[in-house]
Amino acid sequence: MWSVGAFNSITITPPSASFVVNKVPINTPTSLRLHYFCRPLRPLRSFSLSNHSSFGPQLSYKRTFSFRCSAALTPELKNTLDKVVTSHKVVLFMKGTRDFPQCGFSNTVVQILKSLNVPFETINILENELLRQGLKEYSSWPTFPQLYVEGEFFGGCDITVEAYKTGELQELLEKAMCS
Repeated sequence: MWSVGAFNSITITPPSASFVVNKVPINTPTSLRLHYFCRPLRPLRSFSLSNHSSFGPQLSYKRTFSFRCSAALTPELKNTLDKVVTSHKVVLFMKGTRDFPQCGFSNTVVQILKSLNVPFETINILENELLRQGLKEYSSWPTFPQLYVEGEFFGGCDITVEAYKTGELQELLEKAMCS
């Protein structure tokens, strides 16, 4: 969310549809605009009445979509994430909780960590959309779960499973627990 700066509404008209992008700061540098994410709010319809001489008046509509844009990774969120991943040896950002995973991939990583008897913290990314989107930028990884070991991004489910099978994960976690 932006607390300063003027806001403007921008309409983007691709060949097949019209889109409205709301609340884009006018004074935001172009380099920062790349850090925006947009998500559809709801389809809207605008109606107009046109008069065709041979057919009489006709009602037509144009479909538009409204998008909400906001900064995904704010400096405050980055600082918070830095503190979280460095304050615990092992942190798992996941869908759901350790006791109630809401995704099969998250459950897989939780079961691997439990089988290794490693103490780990979990953070449910489903509770906060800004956290979820900001974390994708923070790690440069688009999916969840995301595993961090000693403040460093380790990987998602596939990487964790592969490292577990080869023994690399056990070695890394043993070093992390001893340091």
